[in-house]
Amino acid sequence: MSAMNESNQTVLVGTGAIIELLLKGEFICRTTNEDGWRALKNNSTRERVEAYLNQINRTVASAAEGDVFFCGYLQLGESERKVISSQFKDICQALIPMVEWLVLVQEASGQDAPLSEGAPVRLTELQSRIEDTPAFREQLAKLSQYRLFGSTSTNSDAQIKLVFKRLVELGYLVRPNVEKQIYIATGKLDYLYEVIRFIDETEGLSLEAQAETATQRDLL
Repeated sequence: MSAMNESNQTVLVGTGAIIELLLKGEFICRTTNEDGWRALKNNSTRERVEAYLNQINRTVASAAEGDVFFCGYLQLGESERKVISSQFKDICQALIPMVEWLVLVQEASGQDAPLSEGAPVRLTELQSRIEDTPAFREQLAKLSQYRLFGSTSTNSDAQIKLVFKRLVELGYLVRPNVEKQIYIATGKLDYLYEVIRFIDETEGLSLEAQAETATQRDLL
């Protein structure tokens, strides 16, 4: 009975708000919008959203084995290809600073695996470890100057806070409680990993090689 009630509640979640978020380019996952995520995990709700989007040449796309939802094009014409090309360029320009930030977080946190959706990042702890290690401070100073973050400060406290602020704005992190310095990774990171794998497979370039060729272009 409880399972049936839960299913009914899921179906009752309004599709209008979900459609609006998808059309805005939002990535819906359990971390960013659990109600919307549950609704899209429900076949009947997703079909209703899909039916509406199909009318305007859009579709519900997914990543991370169906745990991250976003809006894609149903059919690709010349105008759609131009939009996708522009979006892909934006992702590629953000790729190097994002990868360097992910590597820094993984190394400074002593984690075996890269950050993924739902994982917490405690800013105060991370900042302490970075400030205590010269190599990490240098990494932070370098990546904070990328156009994506745009820091002009030489102070590590200002650098890391600006980086985290931008990552929230870009949708890679959320900060559930403004009173606490705890951030949660979103499914947009998992989508980024799929883009990275796609680029590596299609371009035949390692991320290190891309970083080397892109550094001068992306730095201020």
